[in-house]
Amino acid sequence: MDKAKEQELKLEIQIDDDIASGRYTNMVVINHNDSEFVFDYIYVQPQAPKAKVQSRVITSPRHAKRLLRTLQRNIQAYEQRFGEIELEEKTSLKADVDSPMH
Repeated sequence: MDKAKEQELKLEIQIDDDIASGRYTNMVVINHNDSEFVFDYIYVQPQAPKAKVQSRVITSPRHAKRLLRTLQRNIQAYEQRFGEIELEEKTSLKADVDSPMH
């Protein structure tokens, strides 16, 4: 690999302290149009009648598809190491089943 190509591949990623501490979420609502996907990450407390969006991520359809592929690979690796992730068939939340994923 030539030096120009090697330098092109290096990316220094910085993160603010507030972002680095993270936000816990247990639900995501996904909406899209022809040019973007919007991911609203939500924390739903047990027995609480309301929930609050903790973070909103807006991205392109291409990046959303790359994210899907990366998640699939990571979940497969996780399950090979720790066992299958079991999902509940029903949710207790009354919401549009096509939008929320938790």
